[in-house]
Amino acid sequence: MCGSPCEPPMCEVIIPCRNEAPALPQVFATMPGDMGVIVVDNGSTDDTAEVARRLGASVVQESVPGYGAAVHAGVLAAAAPLVAVIDGDGSMDPADLAELAAVVSRGEATMAVGRRRPRERGVWPWHARAGTAVLAWLIRRRSGVGIHDLAPLRVCRREDLLALDVADRRFGYPLEMMIKAARAGWTVHEQDIAYSRRARGTRSKVSGSLRGTARTLVDFAKVLT
Repeated sequence: MCGSPCEPPMCEVIIPCRNEAPALPQVFATMPGDMGVIVVDNGSTDDTAEVARRLGASVVQESVPGYGAAVHAGVLAAAAPLVAVIDGDGSMDPADLAELAAVVSRGEATMAVGRRRPRERGVWPWHARAGTAVLAWLIRRRSGVGIHDLAPLRVCRREDLLALDVADRRFGYPLEMMIKAARAGWTVHEQDIAYSRRARGTRSKVSGSLRGTARTLVDFAKVLT
């Protein structure tokens, strides 16, 4: 046990969740041991919060629905110098966060992000993949930041992120973040990460249906206009 007061870890991982209880044990299984974890329960109707606490996470309740609202609540709750974000569906490996955090900690980039590489066919639905490719192209064209994905897995300094003042509280959050990061002169390190099927018993709020993807694209359009 640590003394009092406990020193925060160098990096805290924020996991925005809504009904992700079946996936959380898988997510925590490869979480770097030196990172703290904050699970933001964004209106779950299952036992997401209880499972997260049993696994050793701090749990934050965010009643305002939306990916951006959940991530922002986690950033506000964090005390570590670095913050990381990963989905709670088991599709990405938290072990990849270690190298991304090291890149930022060494000062080699302002933000380090993952570029999803599907492990098998059908992991990333074509409509979601195509939409992401177009948006990443727009960011490259407008800003010169050479990204190919919208930072589904990312690490940056907490104070740098708060200074961006990202306002979107829905699915447009990562797009607005990347645009503002480019304007602020951030350097971004992108590396390939494995992208796998979601854990059984969970469903994507974005790519799980054409409706979800369409709703996301509407949020993105608002950010771009």
